[in-house]
Amino acid sequence: MLTVRAPATSANLGSGFDVFGVALDRPADVVRVERADRTTIEVTGVGAQYIPEDPDDNTVGAVADALDAPAHIRIDKGVRPSSGLGSSAASAAAAAFALNELYDRGLSREELVPIAAEGEAVVSGEAHADNVAPSLLGGFTVARGGGIDDAGGVTAVDADIPLVACLPEIAVSTRDARRVVPGEVAMTDVVSTVGNAATLTVGMCRSDPALVGRGMRDPVVTPARASLITGYEGVREAALDAGATGVTVSGAGPAVLAACYRADRTAVASAMVSAFHDAGVDARAYQSRIGRGAEILER
Repeated sequence: MLTVRAPATSANLGSGFDVFGVALDRPADVVRVERADRTTIEVTGVGAQYIPEDPDDNTVGAVADALDAPAHIRIDKGVRPSSGLGSSAASAAAAAFALNELYDRGLSREELVPIAAEGEAVVSGEAHADNVAPSLLGGFTVARGGGIDDAGGVTAVDADIPLVACLPEIAVSTRDARRVVPGEVAMTDVVSTVGNAATLTVGMCRSDPALVGRGMRDPVVTPARASLITGYEGVREAALDAGATGVTVSGAGPAVLAACYRADRTAVASAMVSAFHDAGVDARAYQSRIGRGAEILER
């Protein structure tokens, strides 16, 4: 038996649609695996009632199949489904890491990324690595070509950036959030986005919250997805007023991610929750930072 913890993540970070991701130090999923003749799944924790236990419909079932590693898998959800915090990715990453160890497959974390990404296809309709990469590797990650073409498709960088992830009590499905992404983009917006993405990357390499926040600006995907989140503009303004250096939609949403300095993190978290409340939406805030990837809790 093996028990693994894999963290929640935030993808895109505004300017890095389908490319950038970060691991959060909280919340997280915990997955326990035991060898078995066939794969069975049990789900507990937050939102467990919405997660199918049939291996054909669950992200970890696809992972077990890809690794040829049948197991009884128990998922204790700490990351709410349809949150924009990489819920399905945390389960897939934890299962991939755990089953690789349990069956001694000998794959590196980088080699597990495309396998865990196959699990994401069960939920979103296509394999992508912007959430599973940071959940496996930790830190700030850049996934090229979706991160699934080969083991060299993902680059990870250690970074120390205080973050606040504010999760409202509403749901936005990944499929719906992808439908609103514009199919065509003006060249001026392309240039702006590339510049912001480069700024964010430099900020991560320097662990500079000001550069990271500036680089979160995005004129293309974020405005489209923000329209799906009740109260987003008010939450964004409140966070910036409280000291956030940048604010954006976390992944597909509805979670909202803010970068800040450590001294301002509590004030930013409080301001975001209050702004959602003013919009008639309950919310909770995770005062977090960029954290580690999947790790073994118990053998």
